[in-house]
Amino acid sequence: MPLPTMASLTEEEQMIVSQVRRFVDREVVPVASELEHRDEYPHDLVRKMKEMGLFGVAVPPEYGGLGLSFVTYAAIVEELSRGWMSLGGILNGAVMVSWMLKTYGTQDQKDRYLARIAQGEVCGICMTEPNAGSDLQSLQTVATRDGDHYVLNGTKMFVSNGIYGKLFAVLTKTDPQARPPYVGMSAFVVEKDDTPGLTVGGKINKLGYKGIDTTIFYFEGARVPAANLVGGEEGKGWLHIMSTIEVGRVNVAARAVGVATAALEDAMRYAKQRVTFGRPIAEHQAIQLKLADMATKVEAARLLTRAAAAKKDAGERADLWGGMAKLFASEVAQEVAMEALRIHGGVGYTKDMRVERYYRDTPLMIIGEGTNEIQRLVIARNLLKLFGE
Repeated sequence: MPLPTMASLTEEEQMIVSQVRRFVDREVVPVASELEHRDEYPHDLVRKMKEMGLFGVAVPPEYGGLGLSFVTYAAIVEELSRGWMSLGGILNGAVMVSWMLKTYGTQDQKDRYLARIAQGEVCGICMTEPNAGSDLQSLQTVATRDGDHYVLNGTKMFVSNGIYGKLFAVLTKTDPQARPPYVGMSAFVVEKDDTPGLTVGGKINKLGYKGIDTTIFYFEGARVPAANLVGGEEGKGWLHIMSTIEVGRVNVAARAVGVATAALEDAMRYAKQRVTFGRPIAEHQAIQLKLADMATKVEAARLLTRAAAAKKDAGERADLWGGMAKLFASEVAQEVAMEALRIHGGVGYTKDMRVERYYRDTPLMIIGEGTNEIQRLVIARNLLKLFGE
């Protein structure tokens, strides 16, 4: 069992997290490795997640959602990722898009989309481009007003949920000449299947983070209704996307905690079973020191992630806390996955054991939702503002 930090959750929230934990133990863990090795989309697991209402975590109850706190959401993502990290990624898009619309969308946009997401609409965020990753203000996708529509032209890379998703928040430039560039950026809700001029590329093959469909979007004269401009006002897209990414960074941090927890649990189980020199390796001091450090760091990452989620719940800016949580938890996840592999020895390097999957999945959290190098810059700049430059 993990070392759950449940004190910050209400009794009802703890029950929801416990329900997710049972789902993971019974439904996810037995099939995750096989699906992951085949790089197969987990249709059945996603269907059950929809039935549990998980896609409506951030959707208010009046639209059919659960309206849970982000602290509870972090605990849910941690449990899902303990079984298979890709499930946390599939859920991430829906929670980010629904939070963006709930927070910044027009009433019409809320009425059209929030109930759909609560019912299980798979969503995604389109930001990264071939020449705009960490330097997001250099993006080249342009949206030009044409009557009651905007015409989008550009390419978006690494679109999670791009094949099976339906709704996407797309960051564009509506004023390419604006200086600084972010004041000319706008976000749109794009319905993939109803947007002429949008072409979906093939699935991108990845080292890890398998199962989830990652692809490329080509916008070539794609016509999007002007009513889908988030908030109904141009020039606000940078604010909309950057504050939404804070939600995404809580998700990534929670995913990292989940993977690290799984690696720690597997390492402890194996250490009790594996016998060398006449006794279980768990009785060797060298292994005990590893397990102690691993458990301490996992719990610290969990607490920091919950703290970042609590900041978001309080309506405060969470870029500092979200950056610290994402940075620390993802680095811990990679370290703990490696230590778990070392505890397993040679057998851990085979596909017969889950630890090789954890080891391949952890780099995604280090580079996803902003690389950890970017996180360090975000953290430092916020600290300097907080204490005075």
